[in-house]
Amino acid sequence: MTSPDTAPRRQATTTAGLRGTTWDPARLPAGTSMTAHALTTADGAPVTGFLFRRGAERSVVCLMHPRELGVTQYIVPDLLAAGVAVWVQGSRAPGNDIRLEHETALHDMAAGQDFLRREAGYAQTVLLGISGGGPLAAYYCQQAARAPEDRIARSPGGRPTGLDRAAMPAPDGVVLVSSHLGQGALLLACIDPSVTDEDDPLSVDPALDPFSPDNGFRPAPDSSSYAPDFLARYRAAQTARVRRIDEKAKALLARKAAARKAAKADGSREDAILAAFSPIFQVWRTDADPRCFDLSLDPSDRAYGTLWGANQLVSNYGSVGFARVCTPESWLSNWSAFSTNASMDSCAPDIGQPVLMIEYTGDNSVFPAEAERLFGLIGAADKTRLRVHGNHHGRAVDPEKPNGQIVAGDAVAAWLADKGFA
Repeated sequence: MTSPDTAPRRQATTTAGLRGTTWDPARLPAGTSMTAHALTTADGAPVTGFLFRRGAERSVVCLMHPRELGVTQYIVPDLLAAGVAVWVQGSRAPGNDIRLEHETALHDMAAGQDFLRREAGYAQTVLLGISGGGPLAAYYCQQAARAPEDRIARSPGGRPTGLDRAAMPAPDGVVLVSSHLGQGALLLACIDPSVTDEDDPLSVDPALDPFSPDNGFRPAPDSSSYAPDFLARYRAAQTARVRRIDEKAKALLARKAAARKAAKADGSREDAILAAFSPIFQVWRTDADPRCFDLSLDPSDRAYGTLWGANQLVSNYGSVGFARVCTPESWLSNWSAFSTNASMDSCAPDIGQPVLMIEYTGDNSVFPAEAERLFGLIGAADKTRLRVHGNHHGRAVDPEKPNGQIVAGDAVAAWLADKGFA
């Protein structure tokens, strides 16, 4: 790792979502086939999975992200070449924060795991979580290990989960690649706390503005330099903002619950309307982690900028971003660090399967201290950590370095063979 004071000033390219994750089709092994499978979850939702195989595989590696559907993930050719089948699955709500809750995503993953065991006949399954797929895999491992009656009964928004009625076959291994600590922890670190009015996306408290030169900001290619006292106030204000949005979400749910109760007791037409109303709200300015602009903070091989690129105005004020459009239920289940169940802090200690964790040394959403924390949280006695040069999705930050996606693919293949999966 080069020092941020001496390294060339490189600027981040956009890697959020599926950018930079697509395979090279020339690397797919000869004889690969793909079949699509329409499944129905235990709670009645339709989901689709894609099974890649060459024939005679005993084990299948399963990729799922709660929000993205990456059928052509870069690592698929390496897995097939290693001698395992590959299952790539979407949730019921790809690209959609309005319908997504991690509790329903567990149902979606469970439908895939049950199909692979019962119908496809695979003896062993391995969950491979990339980025946000990591916390989902950890949450699944935690709940699958519990007796049905001991699984989480209600979502953070209060909905019955029905997980006690779901078949949840436990996997035999887990691979985490550029996994963060959970959507809630991710957003807590990058939400802009200088917003003074949630109904006014342009409102700014100058004392907390991360993009003000007065507070240490410098545009690319220069590194910003934030003072410790500013960072302390900034982090505290981020916590306060997330808690305020939590209160808003809970108040909206309480209002709906009260209206539903009144409507059932022969209430007014207004009660019935309010009971049926499903509010949607916007969360603006969610791309402002100081570590992305001040490269001296938790230094690494990363470039200047965020997952959304190096232009902080576009990424922070634009319409596309983390948690931009939510329901109260989706906010609490997915994006609230203080309400979500799908955090590595709560789930990773319950992973008992062998684990391979790969971190990319130029990742600008998972920083070295967070990777260290995540590895320490994993409860498995058999766990391996590997550091590979690359950005969040493994592409080389330094053009003179090898493609981290291929390095990571080789490492996963070797681990699968070592553990008897391939």
